Amino acid sequence: MASFVTEVLASSGKLEKEDLSGKISKMSRKVEDTKEEVCDMINKRYGDFLPSLQGSEELMVQVEEVAKEMDVLKNCIENEVQQNIHVAVAEYAKLKQQLEKNTIIIKMLGYIKEFHNAMEEFSKALQEKKYVDAANQLERARASVDSLKAWKTSQLPLLSTLSSELTVQRENLIYHMGDEWKRLVIWRLPSSKEPAGLKSFLKVELKLSHPCSKEVEPKPPALLCSVLQALAIQGDLQHKIKLFSQVLLKNMLKPLVVYPSLSVKVTEQQGEGTFLALECLEESRDERSTPSQVYRKLLLVLKTLHSHLLDVSIGAKKLSTILGELIWEELSQCIINECLLYSIPTNSSQLEKYKSVIKETEEFEKSLKEMEFLQGDSTDLLKYARDVNCHFASKKCKDVIVAARKLMTSKMHNTVKITPDSKLRLPKLPAPSSELKVKQEATKEEITMENTKQLSAWSLCLPACRISESVQQLMELTLNTLCEAVGSSTQCALQLFFTVRNIFQLFYDVVPTYHKENLLKFPHLAAIQHNNCMYLAHHLLTLGHHFRAHLPQPLSEGVATFVDMVPGFRKLGAQCFLAQMNVQRAELLERLSTAHNFCNLDDEDNYIAASKAVRQVIHQLKQLGTVWQDVLPVSIYCKAMGNLLNTAITEVIAKIMMLEDISSEDGEHLHTLCQTIIEEGPLVFIPLAEEKKNKKYQEEVPLYVKKWSTFKELVIVLRANLQEIVDRWADGKGPLALEFSSSEVKNLIRALFQNTERRAVALTKIK
Repeated sequence: MASFVTEVLASSGKLEKEDLSGKISKMSRKVEDTKEEVCDMINKRYGDFLPSLQGSEELMVQVEEVAKEMDVLKNCIENEVQQNIHVAVAEYAKLKQQLEKNTIIIKMLGYIKEFHNAMEEFSKALQEKKYVDAANQLERARASVDSLKAWKTSQLPLLSTLSSELTVQRENLIYHMGDEWKRLVIWRLPSSKEPAGLKSFLKVELKLSHPCSKEVEPKPPALLCSVLQALAIQGDLQHKIKLFSQVLLKNMLKPLVVYPSLSVKVTEQQGEGTFLALECLEESRDERSTPSQVYRKLLLVLKTLHSHLLDVSIGAKKLSTILGELIWEELSQCIINECLLYSIPTNSSQLEKYKSVIKETEEFEKSLKEMEFLQGDSTDLLKYARDVNCHFASKKCKDVIVAARKLMTSKMHNTVKITPDSKLRLPKLPAPSSELKVKQEATKEEITMENTKQLSAWSLCLPACRISESVQQLMELTLNTLCEAVGSSTQCALQLFFTVRNIFQLFYDVVPTYHKENLLKFPHLAAIQHNNCMYLAHHLLTLGHHFRAHLPQPLSEGVATFVDMVPGFRKLGAQCFLAQMNVQRAELLERLSTAHNFCNLDDEDNYIAASKAVRQVIHQLKQLGTVWQDVLPVSIYCKAMGNLLNTAITEVIAKIMMLEDISSEDGEHLHTLCQTIIEEGPLVFIPLAEEKKNKKYQEEVPLYVKKWSTFKELVIVLRANLQEIVDRWADGKGPLALEFSSSEVKNLIRALFQNTERRAVALTKIK
């Protein structure tokens, strides 16, 4: 068939408008016919799935021919329009609009043709396992569909059919590539129902398949590269590698870090591939792996993966880089928390040896960068290893606080004896800096005068007493911590010094709260707590001074002091013991309240009750004297026992002074009871374990019991006659007048004696 455009151009001269219009109409009909045939063919192929290869090829040729004719006609029309623009602009514009519409349809048919060709090439590449070509052809087909969708005038009914076909084939490609991935990378994992642990991880195995190459199939590295690149083109590589990284981290990399006895075994089998399996070589005695062990095991795994799986370029990146970005943050945190954290030295003398760990970490990261797992200069892992001084201080502080709190919450009743010549086992510290030494020598030279009167050797010494063994250990702990601060970096020394301060503050807050009930319930513990506080306060006075010159600035300039904490500890000890004193005082008064106010003692029941109350008071005081014996300092012991005994006799005096009528029999009974207190009261003073040494303190009872002389005068009056009472008053100058007022003596006379002239005369003499 002769070309339509050739026929048009064969005639010479100008084209007639009518002839041109007719030609365009014919062309439009021809375009529409071609469009219908193409759409019908595409529907049958991708919608109805009818085989029509020959017909489709003929249609594709027809589309190409019509497109060529359209181009020739369009050029001809444009030339004609330019020549006759002043004559028939409107007519030619209409004809051109019709032609442009036909041009759009031809372009759309071209996109459909492009889609069809791409899908044909895709199917061929997929069968030949050329996954990169297949993925590219699929993207080419997607571009054709996207171009069709971009035409707003496009209302092709087969557009949804093309989109559906594209989705189906994409899923088909991903399925095939996923199948290839599963064949190349095979995991053997423990059951999800099995509890995680060392035994379950021994079942983990990773197989990287490398089957023998055949002539028909490509070699495994090329096939692997093809699969990975195709996944990248389709945008599914990130998801696939992310799933792989999660399994790798959970089942292989993290267990190798956590379990020191776990190792990795790499074997290669001819025709099968490379196997990575976890194995337990032997039960490790160490609870944690050393950094060098962890780095060695991890590098073995990552190098094997790099050489057999990850050394593939995906665009501008290596696959190893993509995996590194996914796993590094979590893996480095695991190494820090499960390995490096426990490798931090516990003693400052070991810090120098830690440089080897820093070097091993640097080599580990260098190896990862060479395999392109890591990008950049420094990571959190290396920063953590290099900041060993800071981590050492933090770890030391944490361990010290934990140990201190354990001591504070331990039992208090295990005690040790402290004597005036007991001293803290202070360590030998290095000589202070040269500047400070010069200043100290200059100060010594200035002091030339010396006082002839020297203090006693026992001045400012802690008196003999008993303290908790845990408090002595706590003091040793603080000394060791301050020794660690000496010679450390400024930051480390500051952390350790303020940790020691925090220990004492913790004692101030924790001990009274934790042992609150026992401190009120047991007088023995209250006395020990009193001593503990005084012991700490005593040493806090000089603790900072001893270390100040050996600590770095600003601690050496006066910051290193504990003196500000001394008043708080003294107050804490005093409050604890006073609370126990109040408890004991209340018990004494409660016992005396059962004596029926010491009235009507001629009644047998009343006398028995009063006698029992007095015996109970004496018994309580003796028990306390025994409990506090050799625990409290002698001076505190005597003051405490004297105060309690004074409480008891003050109550007895008050009850007797309130009596309005005391018969001779009542007076005799009262005298007997009071005499018991006078005889046995001093015997409660037994501050020392050796009985002979206690006699001195028993003779000094009036020094500690304020009302002792008053009580003795009362006992004398209970048995005295009127004349003896008047004589002891001695016109307000006698011993009786020193203890009682005139009104109190008159009330006693009225209660003890009947109303007679002799009593009246005696009363007149009491002024």
